[in-house]
Amino acid sequence: MKTGFPGFPPEGFAFLKALKKNNNREWFQARKSVFEEKVKGPMLDLVDAINKELMRFAPEHVTDPAKAIYRIYRDTRFSNDKTPYKTHIAANFPRRDAACKHGAGGYYFHVSAESVAVGGGIYMPQPPELLAIRTHLAEHGGELMKIVKRKEVRSLLGEMQGSRLSRVPKGFAADHPFAELLRLKQYLLYVELDAGIATTPALFTELVKRLKAMSPFIEFLNGPLITKSGDDPD
Repeated sequence: MKTGFPGFPPEGFAFLKALKKNNNREWFQARKSVFEEKVKGPMLDLVDAINKELMRFAPEHVTDPAKAIYRIYRDTRFSNDKTPYKTHIAANFPRRDAACKHGAGGYYFHVSAESVAVGGGIYMPQPPELLAIRTHLAEHGGELMKIVKRKEVRSLLGEMQGSRLSRVPKGFAADHPFAELLRLKQYLLYVELDAGIATTPALFTELVKRLKAMSPFIEFLNGPLITKSGDDPD
């Protein structure tokens, strides 16, 4: 049985590299078939292969490849940068029962000519979700610290990241032992790898290693959200 992913074809990688220099509709439309066949098509195959691995350690995050992959088109309505296309191709694996795509912990990766990025966590929690996480952290912050300090997590994903408040939020003691965790507005693990692996089988291997390593982190973050929503975590 065939497993894994052989890597993006060189033509797909070259397309992403050229798109950065030619980010305009005329150039893209003339080469749209290359994007579809050499970038999007392989990305669908990669997401399918990742889903097979997620079934082993994060089955709630298995996502239809067509829904997992982000559109290549940028939303330029509120941006000073009016270039129409993203210069990377990305996929997101939210928890299927999450009320909001970014409201609960999920997995993410993208491929560009500059790097391969992989990460996970909670990027844009809404106030109710953020309060639920902070309330959970107030009692169980030590558990999260143990997870992010694991040797495997540190070596594969580095330090936990996220923007934070200047002070401990209202409702929690300023001298709380987990004050630094409570100040966070995001809870993320994220690392960038050498772009050269994108055209090799190592892409799949390196992605899976990191997604699996961060799974206890994702499960911890989703714990209070599942309980809050009344869902059975099993």
